[in-house]
Amino acid sequence: MKKALITGITGQDGSYLAEFLLKKGYQITGMVRRSSSINRSRIDHLPQGKKLRLVYGDLNDASSINRIIRNSQPDEIYNLAAQSHVKVSFEIPEYTGEVTALGALRILEAIHESGMKTKFYQASSSELYGRADRIPQNEKTPFKPVSPYAVAKLFAYWTTVNYRESYGIYACNGILFNHESPRRGETFVTRKITMAIARIKAGTQERLYLGNLDAKRDWGYAKDYVEAMWMILQEKKADDYVIATGETHTVREFLEEAFGHAGLDWKKYVKIDPRFFRPLEVDRLLGDYSKAKRRLSWKPRTSFKELVHLMVDADIEALQKNR
Repeated sequence: MKKALITGITGQDGSYLAEFLLKKGYQITGMVRRSSSINRSRIDHLPQGKKLRLVYGDLNDASSINRIIRNSQPDEIYNLAAQSHVKVSFEIPEYTGEVTALGALRILEAIHESGMKTKFYQASSSELYGRADRIPQNEKTPFKPVSPYAVAKLFAYWTTVNYRESYGIYACNGILFNHESPRRGETFVTRKITMAIARIKAGTQERLYLGNLDAKRDWGYAKDYVEAMWMILQEKKADDYVIATGETHTVREFLEEAFGHAGLDWKKYVKIDPRFFRPLEVDRLLGDYSKAKRRLSWKPRTSFKELVHLMVDADIEALQKNR
């Protein structure tokens, strides 16, 4: 039986990955932070016991990381934990760096010091490309990060490469472009839109305030992307991969598709608020996943329209159940 350690297991990606690995017969240790307000709704449906065990730890605490790795003896480690909100990273840049950048370093150093043969997956981000001078972006495109979050992810990316090349650790980067789902955090623009639609339909919200509607993103389905994470660690040789859809859509297009699916005209409800503009905007992210397709035989299965519709339907259904 293979054993996996997942940091960030209570997040969107962590919960889908846990589901996927449990179906594969893995024994999972999930690292969670201690908090007075417990938010484990994404994994509450998963049975805890021999196959899934949650332990307290923090990427800011090297001793907890060392202890968890030593006790769980994982065959694979998936580092999905981070302060992952770009806009928020401008407000708490130091904390973002501590968790997102140095957190990855602490895990890799723990692997190195232990001498274990565990495989390591680092959740890298398309935000690394920032204002890239070429479209689409692939594994060879130069990075130009434009936020504290992206800079922290850049540190983690190169640290992963460095430990692979310096110490022979099986360490990989998955450069994932935007991936969404009904489990996406409520402060991210896609989920903010679909939740607003559910509330507007229910008569509990009148307006939706957003920032730049012309920002272009490559949006995929998180459930498809966690399979790519696992595939990356099954390869004979450790390497880095772009995971994307190869399509780009604006926030405006997402609005049109989402509100249209719900039978609403978004222009009647959406207002622009300068507070939601980034200090530096990433204009266009478009991923070239041809390497993953060629080497991993991976490709996205869920279209943009299908993704938007399932998110809208899920939030409308969830609100109706709660009421």
